[in-house]
Amino acid sequence: MGIERIKEMIRVVPDFPQKGILFRDLTTVFKDPKCLKDLSELMSSEYEGKGITKVVGIESRGFIMGPVIANAVGAGFVTLRKPGKLPAETIQASYQKEYGMDTIEIHKDALTEDDVVLIHDDLLATGGTMKAAYELVKSFGVKKIFINFIVELEGLNGRALFEEGVQVDSLIKY
Repeated sequence: MGIERIKEMIRVVPDFPQKGILFRDLTTVFKDPKCLKDLSELMSSEYEGKGITKVVGIESRGFIMGPVIANAVGAGFVTLRKPGKLPAETIQASYQKEYGMDTIEIHKDALTEDDVVLIHDDLLATGGTMKAAYELVKSFGVKKIFINFIVELEGLNGRALFEEGVQVDSLIKY
């Protein structure tokens, strides 16, 4: 099936969550067993043998493929959530999204200096969410950070927020 079939399966929803946004809906990919299997294999294969110890998924769509990738590479899974959703002590970061401000947080004991981390989210747009996630993960002093997305909207140039040397991967580009 491959990347082209996965790309064809992504539904485009105009004016969601607000007017002027073209939302790339991946639920149509996730509900198709063959697409989901191919997506799982494609997303995981890039990180085999890279020593990933934790995959960090960003609420909420990063919770779908994040654990799948973690399982495939033999890593643990950590959640980055909206405020008030994690039960133990947290650290947080606020950031500008393409349509407003938001905040994410992570448990203070989620990562250690020995971890090699892959941060996953479904889509890279302006990059604000992932930049905040990256800064939170970086604050733990982890050994290395990789970043990946299923989809990247290249015209919004979110990739430019990350310093040189940070591996940022996306499977599908628009």
